[in-house]
Amino acid sequence: MSHTRRFWLTVLPFLLTACGKVADETRTPRLAEGLAAVEVEAVEGAADREWDGVVEVVRRADLAAQTGGRVREVLVDVEQNVKAGQPLLRITDTEQRAALEAAGAQLKAAEAALAEAERQFERFQALAGSGHVTAAQLDAARAGRDAARAERRAAAARLRQAREQLAYTEVHAPFDAVVERRLVEPGETVAPGTPLLALHAPDAFRVEVELPQGRAETVRADTAATVRLADGREVPAAGLVVFPAADVGSHSVRIRLDLPSLNPPPRPGTTAKVRLATGPAAAAQGRIRIPLSSVLQRGELSAAYVIDEGRLLLRQLRVGARSGDTIEVLSGLQVGERIARDAAAAARRRAAFQAGESGRD
Repeated sequence: MSHTRRFWLTVLPFLLTACGKVADETRTPRLAEGLAAVEVEAVEGAADREWDGVVEVVRRADLAAQTGGRVREVLVDVEQNVKAGQPLLRITDTEQRAALEAAGAQLKAAEAALAEAERQFERFQALAGSGHVTAAQLDAARAGRDAARAERRAAAARLRQAREQLAYTEVHAPFDAVVERRLVEPGETVAPGTPLLALHAPDAFRVEVELPQGRAETVRADTAATVRLADGREVPAAGLVVFPAADVGSHSVRIRLDLPSLNPPPRPGTTAKVRLATGPAAAAQGRIRIPLSSVLQRGELSAAYVIDEGRLLLRQLRVGARSGDTIEVLSGLQVGERIARDAAAAARRRAAFQAGESGRD
């Protein structure tokens, strides 16, 4: 059973208020009595907010084999810089060269047949006026010539295809790049579609982050942003794009920030901190941080027990970054609400109460 399913099987009875065997929260006003509680408060701070993002490459290429054979040699290795058009890998070409020779021979035969068919048609056409050749014979000669022309075109296409297959035995860099991954070794057999190498351009990177939908409009109005890379460098974003639609599941909006040209370039896949100006309204509201012990975590889902007139109400949260023994709450709680300091203790009490209710039934 998945973490998500176990989580909802655990918390679903707490979220329902129907009658029957499920406990009615309105009948348990003293359920939270004696539980340690904390009041949700906003931590005042600057208007800038930091969000976790990941460095991505703008232009990459996953090179795959376009013909079959054995890898004869790999000319590059990981972290190596390559130029556009530079040979990267060679595949054995015995079959491809044989196919090219056969296609060339077929083209020569087709050209000879076409020449003979054209001469035959010209002779029949010259004799047609004198009555020595019937109309049917002339039509047959014309059809033979047309068929020979079609066969020559087909033979020429097969020759071009054979040349392409031979060219595919040597793989070249599509642009100036850095070798990111090397996926085959000499001697391995490959078929069309087998991954060979992964490359990325070393001069174009971006960072993507997700914001709550309520923050996205503020970012649209003020696109100033700073990115702090994993190596400690802080750089201003060269451009910022707010995606037009929110995710239907998380209700978050994706933000894409282009990085300027950097030397040395950042490493793809590393984390980055993005500082966005979220406006005076966000600054006045501040950030909500609660103790880590107040968060009930089940897989990717987070929740907290809100204490309301002695009742324990489970509330799903969207959480942000951790800091020490606290965690930021992006949505799900309001300033002034009271929550259980120890979510695990609240869950045990709630489960014990439900077991007692079931026993009385």
